[in-house]
Amino acid sequence: MAKGALIEQRPWLLASIVAATAYYFLRDNPVGEGTWGLLAKGASVGLLALYVWLRVPNGRRAPDGVLLAIALLLASAGDVAIELDFITGGAFFAAAHVVAVGLYLRNLHHRPSPTQKLFGLALLIATPLASYLLSGALQVAIYGAFLGAMASAAWMSHYPRYRVGTGAVLFVLSDWLIFSRMGPVDLTPLPDLLIWPLYYAGQVMIATGIVQCLRGEQPVR
Repeated sequence: MAKGALIEQRPWLLASIVAATAYYFLRDNPVGEGTWGLLAKGASVGLLALYVWLRVPNGRRAPDGVLLAIALLLASAGDVAIELDFITGGAFFAAAHVVAVGLYLRNLHHRPSPTQKLFGLALLIATPLASYLLSGALQVAIYGAFLGAMASAAWMSHYPRYRVGTGAVLFVLSDWLIFSRMGPVDLTPLPDLLIWPLYYAGQVMIATGIVQCLRGEQPVR
């Protein structure tokens, strides 16, 4: 990419990256723990939704862009809400997963390989199971079912697995680190270091991977 192209062609993606980086380094400071920190956290994925909205062209591909933008907006609301109330934040994320599943089911791979099917099934089953084992909480396992459905559907979609499918897996890993704080497994210092980078990197990979496909810049399978 030519120098300055990210700023000139994708300013909202750049703004999202800046907000996410600022949140990561300020979250443990008084500024990051207050209103400014919430704004930076919410803006990180919220600006990704704006990036998607502006980059996806009109026409038959527009509905998929709308679904992706809605899923990202719900996740952005969850990012903020979870700092105030864990259950409310989880509800926003569950809603985001429902929308994302709808998007992926519209775009399933027509001829998935046996390994793709096997890994998709593993994500569907193992995600809620591991969520429960890590947290010891039934409500987390229920949320994990939504999370697993999203990751499994992403992996089974025709979008590139090395971008969208991997991004969904990073989302799962990030949530597992959150759940580990609730149960008997002590993974310190991994949750503090990796929850936000894994989650945000996953969202960026999902958003940019799907946008490139919808714009015809990346072939679908």
